[in-house]
Amino acid sequence: MPSAWDSVLSVHRWIVENGDKRTDPWLLVYSPILVLLIFLGYLCVVWVGPRLMKNRQPVDLKAVLIVYNFAMVGLSAFMFHEFLVTSWLSNYSLLCQPVDYSTSPLAMRMAMVCWWFFFSKVIELSDTLFFILRKKNSQLTFLHVYHHGTMIFNWWAGVKYVAGGQSFFIGLVNTFVHIVMYSYYGLAAIGPHMQKYLWWKRYLTSLQLLQFLLFLLHTGYNLFTECDFPDSMNIVVFGYCITLIILFSNFYYQSYFHKKKK
Repeated sequence: MPSAWDSVLSVHRWIVENGDKRTDPWLLVYSPILVLLIFLGYLCVVWVGPRLMKNRQPVDLKAVLIVYNFAMVGLSAFMFHEFLVTSWLSNYSLLCQPVDYSTSPLAMRMAMVCWWFFFSKVIELSDTLFFILRKKNSQLTFLHVYHHGTMIFNWWAGVKYVAGGQSFFIGLVNTFVHIVMYSYYGLAAIGPHMQKYLWWKRYLTSLQLLQFLLFLLHTGYNLFTECDFPDSMNIVVFGYCITLIILFSNFYYQSYFHKKKK
């Protein structure tokens, strides 16, 4: 009988051999091992970081945060443009869009922006590091760590197996939300005097909730219609969106209703 290690190797072999051959050569795509190591390193930072900072002063990251947040606005705007223009030129359908696995310029352009979207999720792990260095431990919630930690796996799988097709809708909507979100963070990083212009934080949370509802409807529709896009991916996205709606709804309630009652 094969050992447990042989079974692991067999699963890994299946994972790496059944992906999209166009994206396999790209950074972090071929095997999930590096992504798993990044995830484990992330969890170590979340656990060790606050303990190392316990008896230290918060690090002043004002300049870093301003540059980082507005750089993320720029990256999100670039990805939004690429998702929008490429899907438009490719005559994508909002209701059902199979993946084009060809090496045509438009198919490769869509695959590449999917990779950039995945890689942006790796970059966004920096959000957590900045919280730790600034000793903003109250923001290291389960929602924050769960969302940041799992997105890299979700979009690694997206780029590995379905770089395009239905996936474009998630990228399109999420990059728009992130343009707004990182604009907020960038303005907030400038200083306390900007707070009077940031009255719309509550609506930012509402926008995040709205996107998950849209993803839920989008993937749910495709689970009950004939569409040449893997149901397994739709099921994963559908279940994931339910968890995020529950967690973000709780955050919204705790932030804007529970505190108000207190």
